[in-house]
Amino acid sequence: MHILLLNEYFPPDTSATAKCAAQVADALTEKHHVTVLAGSPSYDPSERHPRYLIRREVRGNLAVERVGSTTYPRLQMRGRISNYLTYLSLAIPRAISIRSDVVLAMTDPPIEGIVGAFVAQISGSPFVYNIRDMYPDMAVGGSIVRPGSFTARWEMLHRWALRRATRVIVLGEDMRDRIVMKGVDSTRVVISRDGIAVPETLPAPDNPVAREIRGDFLFVLVHAGNLGFYGAWQTLISAVRMLENEGVGLVFVGEGAMKSQVEAMASECRAVRFLPFRPAS
Repeated sequence: MHILLLNEYFPPDTSATAKCAAQVADALTEKHHVTVLAGSPSYDPSERHPRYLIRREVRGNLAVERVGSTTYPRLQMRGRISNYLTYLSLAIPRAISIRSDVVLAMTDPPIEGIVGAFVAQISGSPFVYNIRDMYPDMAVGGSIVRPGSFTARWEMLHRWALRRATRVIVLGEDMRDRIVMKGVDSTRVVISRDGIAVPETLPAPDNPVAREIRGDFLFVLVHAGNLGFYGAWQTLISAVRMLENEGVGLVFVGEGAMKSQVEAMASECRAVRFLPFRPAS
């Protein structure tokens, strides 16, 4: 089959959905052709591309098409919204023009699932909705937007996309239950848990990476990934402050829009450390 995968972020972007999209694409290309329709990389300034309307990269059964969306840093919501809107304005016409057997959409930007359902309806293809983040629920719960007519319309369109989907893929039971409560047939909702590929031979516990992360802590908690708007960062920092005299440490490995605020929350707390991203290996 030819599968069209819609997600704004794709490596070299370091977002969680970029990595998940790459895992999905790699698995599907073992038997199928996959076209990923993404935006210009915006996470790492060193990876940003010169301006273009569309750019195509082909590796075996995988084709990555990038539209020339803006690449403002994600630290400010205005820049992020600009990236979203320019991506959608360029990606939707291109997606409609691509002939595919299945349309698979994730949730970057937050209305990507609605876009995927629309593209699938126009093209007459089955639609698969892989929900990474629950919108508009998260946006309301995180006080990014206020409940009102806008969120009501968003929810209405989201429920339409859910009903349009042949399959809805979710992360766990709580998300599945919330989707079913929105009126979706439970037989069309499947759970696919996130994970990583664990090598058969693990490094010795006393290796340079482990030593760097552990430092002088007796017990280490690690958050490796995005420091974004929705994390319960203050709860984590407050908990570690209560334990800092017991040798417990919290180490953040990664970047994100909230990193500077999290660093401020952890000021003068010797039990919290920050390290940059490391390769997955």
